[in-house]
Amino acid sequence: MSPTASGPVCVLVGSPGAGKTTVGALLAEALGVALRDTDAVIEDRAGKTIPEIFIDDGESRFRDLERTAVAECLVTWPGVLALGGGAVLAEENRAALRGHTVVYLSVELADAVARIGLGQGRPLLTMSPRATLKHLLERRRPLYEQVATVTVATDGRTPHEVAAEVLRALAAGRETPQ
Repeated sequence: MSPTASGPVCVLVGSPGAGKTTVGALLAEALGVALRDTDAVIEDRAGKTIPEIFIDDGESRFRDLERTAVAECLVTWPGVLALGGGAVLAEENRAALRGHTVVYLSVELADAVARIGLGQGRPLLTMSPRATLKHLLERRRPLYEQVATVTVATDGRTPHEVAAEVLRALAAGRETPQ
């Protein structure tokens, strides 16, 4: 599926701590559009936080809600879209991302840990957060790379620097014939 006039300007993917929400807000502001985070969509629809969904309903229910939110936002959201870190795990989500401008914000373990602390509010990081995050990074990196049309390293950089690089990449992509 290719993006439509009502689809996202770009979709941000990456692990926890990559800066999807922070960089996404800067991108949205610079582009004159709004930011939508699929995790926030899920929380709004469920009427509870993601940790509560994991505890009350389980990860599989969360992933069902996530697939629905991603599919809908890819068709209807005209701004910047940030996906939850695990959204790329579902083949349906990876397939739905084809044809969209997908920016992978890559981050290494040390920077991710420094940015998110020890997993507060992140259900998958409650037990042994550093080891779990390391495992998540290793497992998900190939999936992020698979869906990405642009990759931007975030390590040792400010959100403004990362957003500026993403904006340059988006501008270059618009000039390139599709």
